[in-house]
This record gives sequence, C-alpha cells and structure tokens, in this order.
Amino acid sequence: MCEKTIYCEYKPDDRKAIQRAIDSCPAGGKVVVPRGEWKSGPLTLKSNLTLEVAEGCVISFSDCMEDYLPPVFTRWEGVECYNYKPLIYAKGCENITITGKGTFFGSGQSWWHWKKLQQQAATALCEAQSKGIPPEDRVFATREAALRPSFLQLISCKNIVLEQFTIQDGPQWTIHPVYCEHLHIHDLTVETQGPNTDGLNPDSCSDVLIENCTFRTGDDCIAINSGLNEDGWRVNKPCHGIEVRSCNFLGGHAAIAIGSGMSGGVYDITVHDCTIRGTQRGLRLKSMRGRGGYIRDVHFSDITIDNVQEEAIQVSMNYESSTAVPVSRRAPEFSEIFFAGIHGRNAKTAVALRGLAESPLTVTLHDVAITAENPDVLEYARVVTD
Repeated sequence: MCEKTIYCEYKPDDRKAIQRAIDSCPAGGKVVVPRGEWKSGPLTLKSNLTLEVAEGCVISFSDCMEDYLPPVFTRWEGVECYNYKPLIYAKGCENITITGKGTFFGSGQSWWHWKKLQQQAATALCEAQSKGIPPEDRVFATREAALRPSFLQLISCKNIVLEQFTIQDGPQWTIHPVYCEHLHIHDLTVETQGPNTDGLNPDSCSDVLIENCTFRTGDDCIAINSGLNEDGWRVNKPCHGIEVRSCNFLGGHAAIAIGSGMSGGVYDITVHDCTIRGTQRGLRLKSMRGRGGYIRDVHFSDITIDNVQEEAIQVSMNYESSTAVPVSRRAPEFSEIFFAGIHGRNAKTAVALRGLAESPLTVTLHDVAITAENPDVLEYARVVTD
C-alpha cells in the first residue's frame, strides 16, 4: 500500500507541476494526475513510485526541443550515445508503476520532420561505434543533428508495470525499455502516426510480459531488439524471455518484428493468441549482413493475420533498409523458428523466407493457412513441416 498519495495541483501552463509532485513523493508513494488538460516538460521517474493518470487526464508534452536538455544517456536505434532526454525517462530504477486510463500525448508532429534531417548525424553515430569511440564521446542533442528521442524510455530498470493508459504520437520510438528486467505491460493503447514511431521496443531486456494491448503505429507495432552492429556486440546483452499474448494490431509496418537491430542476440520469444488486421506485414524477422548476432528459439502460435499489404510471414536475413550501412559483412544466424496455427486471408504473399548463402535458413511451419495473391518465396531457405 502506498504510504502517501500526492495529487498534482493544476495551474495553467505550469509545465513543472507533475515533476514537482514526483520529486516530492516519498518512497512507496503515488502521484495522481487528475482529470483535465495538462502541459508538461519531460518527466524523470524514480524508484518505488506509482504514477497514475486519471481517466479524462491528457498530459501534453512540450514541443520545445530545448526543454529536453541537457543530454542524457540513451540508446538511439541500437547505439549508445547522449541525446535529448526522452519525454518520460528513468535510469537505474526499480519498482515503478505507470497506471490509469488517462492519455500521454507526445506532440510528435513537431519532431517528425527531423527524419529528413537526421542522416548525417545517424551516419556519424554508426561510424563512431565501428571506430570504437566510447559512448560518452558520442554527444548529439542539437537541432542540427536532429536525432529524435524516444517517448517513454526506461534504462537498466527492473520490476516495472505499465498498464491501462493510452500513449499517442511521440517523436520516435514510443515505449522503449533498454537493459530492463521483470516488466509487465498490459491493457495499453498505443496510437502513433509519424516516421519510425514504433509502438513498443523491448531492447536487450529480459522477463517481459506484454498482454491485452492494442497498437496502431507509424512503424512496427512491437519490435524486439538487442543493439546494432558493433555496439550490440560490445554491450552483448541479449533480449530474451519475452512473451506477447492476446494483443490486437490494427496498423503499422509489422505487427511483431524481431530486428533488424538484433546484434546482441535474441532468444526465447513466444507470441500467441493475437489478432493482426490491416498492417503492412504480419510477423517479421529481419536482419542483414553486418548485423551478426542471432535469433533463435522463437515460437509464434494461434495468430490470425488478415488483410496485410505485403507478407503475412516474413523471415529475412536480406533486409534492405538501414539508417546507416553496416561497415562489416558479419552474417546473422537464425535457428529454431516455429510458426503454428497461423491463419489468415488477403495477403499479398503468405510466407517469404530469405536466408543468405553463408547462413541458410530453416523454419518450421505447422498448420499455417493464409490466402494470398502471390506464391511463397524461398531463398537459401528450407521449410520443415511436422
């Protein structure tokens, strides 16, 4: 039971009211943001805290980039650096709950045009990892660099509960736990429209349960990652022990993606009893030469996939999109990949499997029945049925 509940005091245009309440909340306490329209700067959470956004509460985050300075440690698209503070941020904390039926609104439209401006900085960041430049010397957080922050990022945290709230339109990746363990994410609604606005990105995390959530996103709905290229190998933290169940995916690039930033390894992934409708792709495992790493022990079962624009199931080591071109040619390795009880209709292609000559692919399909316009695709790949 919380020792104390603090109700935020509403003052028009007071962007620090919620943070003041968080800062003053004792360990084990709860901060409640009541019904109403709230404006806020970035929020930094702390251990042993419950943040409740009441039904009818809308928290709109500042669209002034300088409010998110000074830079903080982050992982940007799989590479460690210092960049703008995420809109909601915690590092090295434990026992945090964010709950309630309110809404977080990220003012993402103010950031989205940076997608067209980021290439020079993104390339410099990826080159820095290949040259061994340490993360503390990879400092960005300028309008010229234009590297957008995540919306909600938790780094090296444990015992986290995210439940019930709606989160809309952040700058880039929406919910982004990094190096975290013991997460329960349930009954969320994630709605995003901008470029690279993935819904949920477990990144080098372990023991994560995601259930009863609804996603409609501007990129992948859920993308499971573990670092990019040389930086993923250096950090060497796999993403594992992830379960996704009873979720609805209503729009986005892929409903469930693993990769392409999987260089630290991904294993022990279970996805089941989900519904996918109207996404670009359904279930997607993706990587490329230069990523290295591995994906193994992945199980998809009892999933409906209807009306996807491209492949219902795609497993590819020949992914053709990357923010920056890898320096090495190190091939990834995929193994122990299973699909069972996957049914659907109206896909462009039901199954596309693309391995590499130096790293061929084997996938097990059981009770997979998807109507599609085009025949299945197999390149350096073998299908096992049982």
